Amino acid sequence: MISHNNQSTTWLLESQLAPHVDALSHYFTQDGYASNTATTYIACIAHFAHWLTRSGIDIHGIGEEVVRQFLDDHLPDCNCARQVHRVHRELRAALRLLRVVLRANDVISEPPVGTTPVDEELRCFDDHMNHVRGQSSKTRSQCLYIIRRLLLEQFSDHSVVFSTITPEDVRRFVAGQIKLYSSPTSAGSLVSALRGYFRFRATCGDQVHHLIGVLWRPANWQLSSLPKALNSSEVECLLGALDYDGPSARRAKAIVHCALDLGLRCSEVARLGLDDIDWREATITLRRTKSCREDVMPLPAATGSVIADYLRFERPQTVKNRSIFVRSIAPREQPIGPDLVRKTIRQAYARAGLPYTRAHLLRHTVASRLLEGGSSLKEVADVLRHRSLNTTLIYAKLDSKNLVAVALPWPGSTS
Repeated sequence: MISHNNQSTTWLLESQLAPHVDALSHYFTQDGYASNTATTYIACIAHFAHWLTRSGIDIHGIGEEVVRQFLDDHLPDCNCARQVHRVHRELRAALRLLRVVLRANDVISEPPVGTTPVDEELRCFDDHMNHVRGQSSKTRSQCLYIIRRLLLEQFSDHSVVFSTITPEDVRRFVAGQIKLYSSPTSAGSLVSALRGYFRFRATCGDQVHHLIGVLWRPANWQLSSLPKALNSSEVECLLGALDYDGPSARRAKAIVHCALDLGLRCSEVARLGLDDIDWREATITLRRTKSCREDVMPLPAATGSVIADYLRFERPQTVKNRSIFVRSIAPREQPIGPDLVRKTIRQAYARAGLPYTRAHLLRHTVASRLLEGGSSLKEVADVLRHRSLNTTLIYAKLDSKNLVAVALPWPGSTS
């Protein structure tokens, strides 16, 4: 992996990073990086090592700011030898991995935890959301992002004195932030985060009614239109497009079936683990769901078959990663994320010649097919794992058979 026949490698072997070259090579090999990719990253790190030597920067000081200086200040005006790597994307990726290895070997420390008053306030709020309200990590992250902006706007790096926040401050903040949201639904998350934070402060003994009173949720007429879903012919077309030869074809088929057969969210598909399937009982356990519950669902034979096919014939071998769906390229020890699930579904739509809106459409399709098969709204809510039946009521408009039965006669008609 390390060639001794070029200038950039010489820079690396003569730098402060030389003692860690073997650790880097081992990391790339263990995580399954292709040899060409590993060679490219080593060359990128050699360029960085040369710059460190010229700049007189100690290896223990490698952090975000040093990397920023290299990428943003040095790279645009780089006058190093012609053969060095200068691709920003590759350099950024290589330096991220370098810091992972250096941290693992105690050469550099973990990024410091924020110590400002705002950071401390956010940690307390996060503990409340996690341990008192039981909110998911994604929800907490979204709320913290919004509240951080509010507190920084109000207090900057000074102490957080909640009692000094006025209704006018809240109105001004909401008016400025709501322009950043593209839909009433997403804008509603701004109001929900603020309301949640104010209620947290109420548990601390603060008066919050005057602040909550100025919060208004944008009108969102979500019940005014039918939820979009695939019809029977479109479902057949989508499933037919899953039988193709290509890289990760079996993984794509299994992912789409998990969404279409089980109504799983993208995040739930990404988090499925090898230990979550009981093959004897034909069940699948969903952990760390949106509702922070653990749900056990029946595993249909067709869904289990495509998952087993992927596990037997396509899933790469991993050492620590117990996820069902893993990356087809390095680093394979890292689980896939929801974005890859969405991308897979979007590509399946494209192969089927269907217009793509969003992956959540498959969840709507599950509800539509259940209602067409005679299931009740309560049964649909159970399958989709809705905490409240009110969430499922939007699908009532798809239940045309029962709607006809309860429809009132048209005024003036004889029946």
